Amino acid sequence: MGAHALGAAAYAAKAAELAASDQPTAASDEISWQLEHMNAQVRATLQQLPLLGANSAAPLGSGLLSSGILGSNIRTIQAAIGTISPEEGVR
Repeated sequence: MGAHALGAAAYAAKAAELAASDQPTAASDEISWQLEHMNAQVRATLQQLPLLGANSAAPLGSGLLSSGILGSNIRTIQAAIGTISPEEGVR
């Protein structure tokens, strides 16, 4: 489930980037929006997932989501989730 959530988030950032090719921050703006609207329960659930590519047998192992812009977006999201306290964000 978490891999699907992170995959959808990564694809949304990619779509934002493609839709606004004249705005170099479109993908990062989308990721920031997602993080700002992530509640503590969702954040806690996603924090339990292994880091992208850390376990080849895990849902976030090797594959389409682990490379290119999708992999980069997921790594950015996972790094940010690890630095956000449960008190931050929308509840």
